[in-house]
Amino acid sequence: MSAFVSVAGARRNAALVERTRERKCGREREPEREHERPRRALRTAHNAVAAGSATGVRMAAAGAAEEHAPLLVRAARHEEIERPPVWMMRQAGRYMKVYQDLARKHTSFRERSENTDLSTEISLQPWRAFKPDGVILFSDILTPLPGMGIDFEIPEDKGPIIEKPIRTMDDVARVHELDAIKSTPFVRETLQNLRSEVGDEAAVLGFIGAPYTLATYCVEGRSSSNYLVTKKLMYTQPEIMHALLTKIAENIGAYACYQIESGAQAVQMFDSWAGVLSPVDFDVFALPYHKMVVDIIKKRHPSVPLIVYISQGASLIERMASAGFDVVSVDWTVDMADARARLPRSTAVQGNIDPAVLYGSHETITQRVLDTIQKAGRTGHIMNLGHGVMPTTPEENVAHYFQTVRNFRY
Repeated sequence: MSAFVSVAGARRNAALVERTRERKCGREREPEREHERPRRALRTAHNAVAAGSATGVRMAAAGAAEEHAPLLVRAARHEEIERPPVWMMRQAGRYMKVYQDLARKHTSFRERSENTDLSTEISLQPWRAFKPDGVILFSDILTPLPGMGIDFEIPEDKGPIIEKPIRTMDDVARVHELDAIKSTPFVRETLQNLRSEVGDEAAVLGFIGAPYTLATYCVEGRSSSNYLVTKKLMYTQPEIMHALLTKIAENIGAYACYQIESGAQAVQMFDSWAGVLSPVDFDVFALPYHKMVVDIIKKRHPSVPLIVYISQGASLIERMASAGFDVVSVDWTVDMADARARLPRSTAVQGNIDPAVLYGSHETITQRVLDTIQKAGRTGHIMNLGHGVMPTTPEENVAHYFQTVRNFRY
């Protein structure tokens, strides 16, 4: 167990014992300090998750969020702020030496992402190094699948493998309702740890896989270069694909709510493979299920920002916004000014530095960052890369990227 988790847990337990003792002795509590209120509301939310009280969770989480929202949340709401918030997709992971050292000791990706202490530590490594405005849960988009009856493995240096692909209606029948508290307790615990460590200095981010991308893994059984098995199913037996997508969307919507109720202050949906769809097929097999997930989340957590990212999704920007997401994350193949022009004013934008720019000189990085900020405008922009940071990116260049944004003022 990592030291900071143990200390945090000991402090919480000691506080709980003291409060209980005071109540039994009939003593009054001291007046609560102003800065303690968000943490008190968050603790109430965490306790409600453990007890399974969804109503209590929503009330407590909302109280914590509204008291003092992090910069990233305020940007997603189009509030006027002093600078754009900044984080990076895949910021927790393989480009950092501290992560590489840890991965050599813990060689299984699933161990690293499903062990609370390890996932907490990995999530916090970039926070300690660079102080990003978003601290994202270290996990995987496939993490909820076993809780739905779909087992998978991730061999080192290989993509995910699902031994029993889903390709018939009988296979779809195996997919059942997700009980996230039972099947992914480590997600709740990690998010709670992150909130305890970060407070409101940065937004704690949850994330989910989009129904279409998750369905492609389930149908193909592994990563693919052309997704022919999935597309064949789409075109020859669409009823099977829609049945699978519906079940996944319902579960993923609930899983996102579980993350929010565990401490996530914003959630990003990754649709890694929807960019290979034609616009017509996107409208049939992806967009309705984006909307389904958004509707489930917004019904329970209307004020929590939702971000969507589609790899190779430049042609789909307007469609991405139409699903009801608060923020559309764009890659570097579209100019930020054009992305702004194509999006509704009510939709914030995230991105969109080419990850390869971080191999350039500090001067080049600075120029690209400032150009992107200028084109994105005064409000509603979250600085990010247009894809995940590359594994061999120099850490000193990552540090310069973050510092450039943190030093900027509108």
